[in-house]
Amino acid sequence: MSGHTENEILIDAPLDLVWEVTNDVDHWPQLFTEYASVEVLERDGDRTVFRLTMYPDENGKVWSWVSEREADRAALTVRARRVETGPFQYMNIRWTYAETPEGAVRMHWTQDFAMKPDAPVDDEWMTENINRNSKVQMGLIRDRIEQRARAGDRATAPVSRG
Repeated sequence: MSGHTENEILIDAPLDLVWEVTNDVDHWPQLFTEYASVEVLERDGDRTVFRLTMYPDENGKVWSWVSEREADRAALTVRARRVETGPFQYMNIRWTYAETPEGAVRMHWTQDFAMKPDAPVDDEWMTENINRNSKVQMGLIRDRIEQRARAGDRATAPVSRG
């Protein structure tokens, strides 16, 4: 068995702003509420290898892992995978962006994964968790980017936290 999730949201902001903000890995702790820190380990063109560290969970455990992310601006896609998989056998993520006729951006996340047999949770639990959390994080991202768009921001400054 394996897990698969698909989540998307419509962001009422210019495509360039959505792309720049959501692909600015250095500022993800200010964009996502679940990440305490990010450490970029390597950059090579559109490829970035980085360590994400989450805030402690309800049991006080801090989760951290290394991911590799490759952005393709021309195709409006990003492919990512966990290099340090932790409790996952594998975790692959695909982000796609599409501009609507009204000028908004549809951002879509697809995640394919499998949990290791000795992981503390199974594929079904993780699928539900990712679906629940993706909706929360996408809503926050939408709100933050739309706020910046209304202010005339062109993705030149970090997103404010809060």
